[in-house]
Amino acid sequence: MVIGATGQIGRATVLALAEDGWDVTAASRGGGRDAAWPTTVREARLDREDDAALAAAVGDGCELLVDMVAFQARHARQLAALGDRVGSAVVLSSVSVYEDDQGRGFDTQLEPNGFPRYPVPIAETQRTVAAGEVTYSTRKVAIERELLAAGDRLPVTLVRAGAVHGPYCRTPRELYFVKRVLDGRRTRVLARGGANRFHPVSVRNVAELVRLAAARPGSRVVNGGDPEAPTVAEIGAAIDSAMGFESETVLVDGPPPEPPVGLTPWDAEHPVVLDMGLAERELGYQPVTTYADSLPETVEWLERRLRGAAHWREAFPKMAANYDPGGDLFDYTAEDAWLKLKR
Repeated sequence: MVIGATGQIGRATVLALAEDGWDVTAASRGGGRDAAWPTTVREARLDREDDAALAAAVGDGCELLVDMVAFQARHARQLAALGDRVGSAVVLSSVSVYEDDQGRGFDTQLEPNGFPRYPVPIAETQRTVAAGEVTYSTRKVAIERELLAAGDRLPVTLVRAGAVHGPYCRTPRELYFVKRVLDGRRTRVLARGGANRFHPVSVRNVAELVRLAAARPGSRVVNGGDPEAPTVAEIGAAIDSAMGFESETVLVDGPPPEPPVGLTPWDAEHPVVLDMGLAERELGYQPVTTYADSLPETVEWLERRLRGAAHWREAFPKMAANYDPGGDLFDYTAEDAWLKLKR
C-alpha cells in the first residue's frame, strides 16, 4: 500500500513497485489514479488522519506500507500501531532535518549568518535538529525517532530526500527558469556566482530507493539524491538545452545585489550536497536517471500547466506562497533596471 499515491513522488513509486511485481494499492484522499499505472493497481480513497480508516485500509495486513505524507509524530505512531500487520515500511523524510555543528539548519537560514554550513557531502550520521512539533524539520525528526524506536515491531527505511523534482510538483523550482524561457528572457542574473548547490532528487530516483528498500527490509535512514548536485548555473543551462533556448548569464559575486534580482528558488549561501554512499552500500542504489535526462518530462508538464492557467500563481499557488510571497519572483523591471546600471 502506498499512502499519498497521487502526489508527486507517490505516482512514480506506485509505478516502480507495480513494474517490479508488487500487488499495489494506491491510497490517496481523492482515490484517483495515474494514467501510467498498469490496470493491476487498485486505487483506494483514504484520509490518513483517520486512524480507523487507515487500519481498515490495511485490513488483515500488507507486506509493505509506503508513506509519502507523514508530517507529524502522530502519523509515525499510526504506522507503529500497525506493526503486527505490516511486514515493513518506507517513509519519506527530508534533508531539512540536518543541523550543522553550530546548531544552524533550514529553520535558521533567514537569520543573520543563519544558513547552515554542512560538511560536503552530508552523511546520514550528521546531527539533526531537535525533535518537536513546531516546524516541518522538527516534525520530520520526531517521525524518524518514533519509527526507529519501533524497529523491533516494524522495520522502516526513512528516505531523507533532497530537492525533489519531476512532474506534479506543487513547488517546482524549475518553474523559475522555464517561465523565463517562455517569456523570452535572454539574460538572467545569478547571485553567488551561480555556484549555489542544493542536491536535487528525481521522483524516479526516490521511487527506486523505495523499490530497493522494499526488497531489503530493515530499520535505517538513507539520503535521497540524484547522481550529481549541479550548480544553479548548470541547472539554468540544462533547462535552456531542454527547451532549445540560449540565455546570457550574468554572474554576481555574493548575495543578490537588489533582491529579487539574482535570487532563485535554489538560493543557498553554502552547499547542500548529500552523500549517497550508504544507500549504495545498504540498498545497492544506482540512480535510474540524471537531472538533465529527467528534465524534458518536467518541462513539458510545466508548460502544459502554465498554458491552462490565467497566471502562473494560479497554476502553482504553493510555489507562489513558498518562494514568492512578495509577488516579485519574476520582477523583470527591477532586473532590467539593475542590468542597465551595471552596463
